Amino acid sequence: MNSETSPAPAALEFSTRFTSSPRGARLARRLVAHRLDTWGHPYTSSDNETLALIAAELTGNAVRHGHVSGRDFHLRLTGTTDTLHIEVTDTRTERVPLLSSHEPPGDAESGRGLFVVARLASRWAVAPRVGAPGKTVWAELCVSRQ
Repeated sequence: MNSETSPAPAALEFSTRFTSSPRGARLARRLVAHRLDTWGHPYTSSDNETLALIAAELTGNAVRHGHVSGRDFHLRLTGTTDTLHIEVTDTRTERVPLLSSHEPPGDAESGRGLFVVARLASRWAVAPRVGAPGKTVWAELCVSRQ
């Protein structure tokens, strides 16, 4: 019996740096949505909308809590047939978010961003930046079958 196997599809990747500003965070979110659309996850799909929201939270946090004057944040997006993975790296070491899934009090003025990420992502975590000061916050989303 002769069976042919095709090689596994290569992982998709998009990676770039953005200015650590609200405009940089907004551009990053839009480019994530655009890249996902070109990878076959249309703008109106739940995968695209969910990962764009996660990107907005992670890049917004990088600007608000991870900003170091004169330093950019880095975004890396990868995709396979099963998983979409986003990483946002900033250069501020001392402000590491807590891996808590507790909802902040109703009267809190902030603190809901990572709660939203925890609810939307299949997995997420924080890791020290390799070879330089800072940290990487990453999230994964299991791809829905269409």
